[in-house]
Amino acid sequence: MGPDHPHYLQALELGKEVADLLDCTSWTGAGPGLMDAATKGALESGKPVETYLTCRFFSARKHGLVDAAVRSSCSDRTAVVALPGGIGTLDEMFEILTLIQLQRIGSELPVPFLVMNYDSYYQKLLDFLGDCENWGTVSKGEVASLWKICENNSEALACLAEFYGLPSSGEERHELYRIQ
Repeated sequence: MGPDHPHYLQALELGKEVADLLDCTSWTGAGPGLMDAATKGALESGKPVETYLTCRFFSARKHGLVDAAVRSSCSDRTAVVALPGGIGTLDEMFEILTLIQLQRIGSELPVPFLVMNYDSYYQKLLDFLGDCENWGTVSKGEVASLWKICENNSEALACLAEFYGLPSSGEERHELYRIQ
């Protein structure tokens, strides 16, 4: 999904807005498409962007992703945001989801996990997980308790603002920074 795709434009704006809201650095796979958009958005906000330039093995990249998501203190504001993607994205999503489920991530300091369901991109996956619940291979409500499905950037930003007790609108955020 290149710069002319609507999801690219949404990811670009989300990268910028999340970096501004959480006042954080960003870590992506630095690949083409939506990863590039999120990186560019964070750079537009003036925040540093952390990337691994080369990873010979995918496990090193996933390890870096997990390290970037973990909160070391109450003042750390991190989030995992899954954009529309392919097999690699699904692999990373379920790796992190499993680590949250097993309380290897977020047991002491929870980390929000958002799935950006732009234009119902992940609907068939969500339906499949619902089928897994019906079959009994996944406990009812368990997956839904581990992540938040967001249909648009506004929902994602509101979720993050609520999670961290931050004002959600840009005007309120600017007022908060003037007060501090």
